Parts: sequence; structure tokens; C-alpha cells
Amino acid sequence: MKPLVVIALGGNALLRRGDEPSITNQLANVKIAAQGIAEITKQYRVAIVHGNGPQVGLLALQNLAYDKVAPYPLDVLGAESEGMIGYMLAQELQNLIPSTQVTTLLTRVEVDPNDPSMLDPSKFVGPVYNQQEAATIAEANNWIMKADGEYMRRVVPSPKPQNIIDKGAIEQLLAAEHIVICCGGGGIPVRKDGQGFVGVEGVIDKDLSATLLAKQLQADKLLILTDADAVYLDWGKETQRALNQTTPTELAQYQSQFPAGSMGPKVEAVSDFALFGGRAYIGALEEGVDVLAEQAGTCVSN
Repeated sequence: MKPLVVIALGGNALLRRGDEPSITNQLANVKIAAQGIAEITKQYRVAIVHGNGPQVGLLALQNLAYDKVAPYPLDVLGAESEGMIGYMLAQELQNLIPSTQVTTLLTRVEVDPNDPSMLDPSKFVGPVYNQQEAATIAEANNWIMKADGEYMRRVVPSPKPQNIIDKGAIEQLLAAEHIVICCGGGGIPVRKDGQGFVGVEGVIDKDLSATLLAKQLQADKLLILTDADAVYLDWGKETQRALNQTTPTELAQYQSQFPAGSMGPKVEAVSDFALFGGRAYIGALEEGVDVLAEQAGTCVSN
């Protein structure tokens, strides 16, 4: 069989920062992603994990607009966004590669309900705001806001993934040569209780779920596509420079330069997979083929 690559698509790659969160904008970016992935499938079996930060945050805002019932919890909104984004990706990929089966799988991911992030939210969701808008919305909804570049965004708990419950189904689909869209939004966060599994109020980081999936599937490569074209040192300064080839050891030296809510989890994810023995990559959405060929982006190996 062809080698296996797990591709992680950032929620901000599918809906760029500052873009109106319209279906038109999202479909335009999905088309870009699908075109690159279609090329990658010529050489690799592919499992796709996608983010949902902008989308799940928008669903939360829409929930607040109807006050006849209590807002749905984040695990349910995560499942909704997983279906929505998965549908868009599957539709576009199927149109580009009619002879290949594309399957979207709602995926449950087990987390620790006592994860430290439950008390220190860091996962960005929803649209961006200026300072004044953020203060008003945070006070009205009892939300926590943090800086995301020059903007402010809502942050929610992001427990680390512990186990992909539906891994067996993913393996079977890949063995049947399906393109598999799974662990959307990092997966639906659940925990065990006395009766089985129940949902957890949080949003799992999709890069960490993609890494866990890549390790559990023993994938050959991990590719994280986002709205940044590489990992940079001294970002935003005159001295900024891209890291084209690097190692987990080098990245660890500069850990303080990678914010927890954006590049931090990506760097953690690629370092983890490289230490596991694979090759991992970070690059721009529209450059996926070149990033895998190590002609663009950042390659991380041990």
C-alpha cells in the first residue's frame, strides 16, 4: 500500500483571520485545500484532521441568539462543526477524485476531565474582535478573551487527547483506500463515567489529535497546514527567519517564542511525532504538495 500521511488543516486556514465567517469564504478555502490534498493522494493514503476554532465559536454565538433553550455545550457544537466541515471537504474531494471513496467519520476522543487546561483556557474559538468589542462581549457572556495577534478572541478549555475511541473504524477505512476525514475539531471530547462515555465542555487542539492519530496509525508523515507558511523565529521583528529544516531539540530551545494559542501546539505536535520516528511538516494551506516534498514550509525530524 502507499505510505500514509495524516494531514491537519487549521480552522484558520479554512476561514482566514479577519474574513467574514460566511459559507462562501469557507468553501473557497476548502477548494484550495482539496486541490492540494487531491495531488497528495497520488502518492499517499490520506487521513485528514481539521480544526474548527472559528466555526465552533460562531455556532456558540448563534446558540446565544435563541434564548428559549440553554446554549448547547461545546462537545455538541464540536460534533456539529465536525459534520459541517467534513461535508464540505468530502464533497469537494469527491468532485475532484470521483473514483476514490471519501468518508467523514464523527470521531470521539477521550480526554482527562482534570486536565490543567480546564482551569486555564487557551484554545481560540470564534471570530476576532477589537479591544472594545471583546470587553463588551466577554462581560455579557462571562467569556474569557485573550490576544490573538492584533485581535482579541474567546478562549475555551482544551484538554489533551488521550485516546481516539473510533480508531478501529479509521483503520478499516484507510485499509479500504478511502480518504478519511476524522477527528474534526480535534474530535468530540468525552470522558469515562460509570455508565460509559459522556461529553466534556471543551475543544481539543486538532494538531495534538492529529499527532496522536498519526502515532496510533503508525503513519509515515504528519503534515500541518495553516495560515502561516513556516515556523518562524523572532516573528514580527526585523530579525524574523523561517526554520526550513529543524529538530525537536532546536525547537525546544525557542519554546517561549511559540504562543500557546497558535503556533505552540503545532510545534509541540510536530516535535512529538518526530521523536516518535516520523517526519513532520508545517506549512501554508496552498503549498501542501511542496511542503511534503520539502521545498517549502518547515520539516521536523529527529
